[in-house]
Amino acid sequence: MKWSKVSEPYLPKYRKLMTAFFKEIASDRLKVRVMFTQNAHRPVGIPEDTRRESYFKLYYQFIKHAFGWEHRSDSRFKARLRVYFDQFPHTGHQVRIFRQFILGLNSSPVFRAANLTIREDDLAEVRSHDHVLLQCLDIVLGSMAFRLNDKHKAREPGQRVRGKKTRAKEQLYKSIFKEIEAISPRFKIGISTGTRGDPARRWHDAYRHWRFCPKEHDEFDQPLPKGAGKK
Repeated sequence: MKWSKVSEPYLPKYRKLMTAFFKEIASDRLKVRVMFTQNAHRPVGIPEDTRRESYFKLYYQFIKHAFGWEHRSDSRFKARLRVYFDQFPHTGHQVRIFRQFILGLNSSPVFRAANLTIREDDLAEVRSHDHVLLQCLDIVLGSMAFRLNDKHKAREPGQRVRGKKTRAKEQLYKSIFKEIEAISPRFKIGISTGTRGDPARRWHDAYRHWRFCPKEHDEFDQPLPKGAGKK
């Protein structure tokens, strides 16, 4: 199941899957972290070859910071972190370099504080259609991009009304948003989820968003995504 395949006839099945997925999240058996960038924030002073590596650089920052590892509740005890990546759209050489950077996290202050380790055989690439959880994440990510990019307003050229698939996707997005709000009331999808003065929430919260912004960037005249904080 994928976001791109959401349609009116299959909408009930997708809703049922999302209900089950968020039930696991609400029960603290899963934690979800969504990271995205905003086009208005373009990094400056970055060579072109480095820009091409941005996919892996963002992935690295996500794994290092998004889960608040240093606030892990049982950090007195050692733990191994296993990472299952969706198949990379890049060459083997780039992937090998990336994997070495991920393994380098073992010596980072964040991982030492969390008492976490990653071994070479803890890193794996998988295909999403073989893993239900990755399919669920694809649907959630797709729904967020759909709303933040105003795709719920899309119409086919020459048409006065939106297509059935667009309407079905909007309904599924609304169902997902309700599930998120049940876990985190007044949740805003277009901004980074706050900590309310408690950094440990980066670990404890069941569901969080992180809008990544480079430290040095150009600001374009682009407003905050219209979906930020809206249903």
